[in-house]
Amino acid sequence: MKPLKGIHHITAITSSAEKIYAFFTYTLGLRLVKKTINQDDINTYHLFFADDIGSPGTDMTFFDFQGINKGEKGSNEIGRIGFRVKSDQAIEYWLKRLDYYGIKYEYNENLFNRKMIFFEDFDNQEYAIVSDENIKGVSPGIPWKKGPVPNEYAITGLGPIFIRVNDKEKIDNILRNYLIFRKKASSENLTLYEVGEGGNGASIIVDYKPNLKPAIQGYGSVHHMAFRIEDEKALNQWIIKLNNLGARHSGLVDRFYFKSLYTRLYPKILFEFATEGPGFIDDEEKYETLGDKLALPPNFRNKRNYIEKAIRHIDTDRSKIIFQKEYLNE
Repeated sequence: MKPLKGIHHITAITSSAEKIYAFFTYTLGLRLVKKTINQDDINTYHLFFADDIGSPGTDMTFFDFQGINKGEKGSNEIGRIGFRVKSDQAIEYWLKRLDYYGIKYEYNENLFNRKMIFFEDFDNQEYAIVSDENIKGVSPGIPWKKGPVPNEYAITGLGPIFIRVNDKEKIDNILRNYLIFRKKASSENLTLYEVGEGGNGASIIVDYKPNLKPAIQGYGSVHHMAFRIEDEKALNQWIIKLNNLGARHSGLVDRFYFKSLYTRLYPKILFEFATEGPGFIDDEEKYETLGDKLALPPNFRNKRNYIEKAIRHIDTDRSKIIFQKEYLNE
């Protein structure tokens, strides 16, 4: 089998689709490349934020389940979502940007030889901005060319992803023996793993917290993380491997924008394997207008009238907006 290619996307839960749209668009400068529905719950939005063209490995997505409680942090959850920037100079820019927007942060100048900034959104969802400087591995995505963040400082992808656990032997076995990650380094309670070509876009950091109570999922927490695989052939190989391991899984699920496979190899943590294509530029939306309107996979389009009445309208029409690059008085 070919190794996993890295992180494909992360999906989290938000208390407000409107607020997360504003936060990711205007503060973090990621492009909304698809405004669609949760295909398992058509009353729920599924928003995809990514690089300029929606490249795999750059997607941060959100559900806004109605009536859900706030999540409770703890062990056995995907804890912190890393965003890549290309240089240490970009980290300096983000320190200024977070100050400018009044976002509290913690700055770590040397964690696994990387500069990192830790911060949270309005739901206490946890993030990190991580420098790619001197880190070789999976190629980054393309900065959102028309977004508010200067291209040289923009977020270009996902990773590393932090997982909090109370059983480090079990997660180590799953990562190294099932998913073929490599253990790269350890620092106190943190352990860095890489897969494939490595680098931030193919890394997981395990945060061992044996004394925390188990996390409870809700808004402000991560729903699942997806590993990047090449195509349906690779996905079918993973189905065979999971069968051989005796692991329960979903089988192939066609999400139209990519094909998926879901499994819980570690208790309470949902892993997905997702193909690189077809992608978000499709028969409904061209590059210039990605994310402007509600998009539906073909098998939901006959229900468009019902869906548009059931789901509240959110104005995401940005193709006519001209963003000024915010250099923040360099």
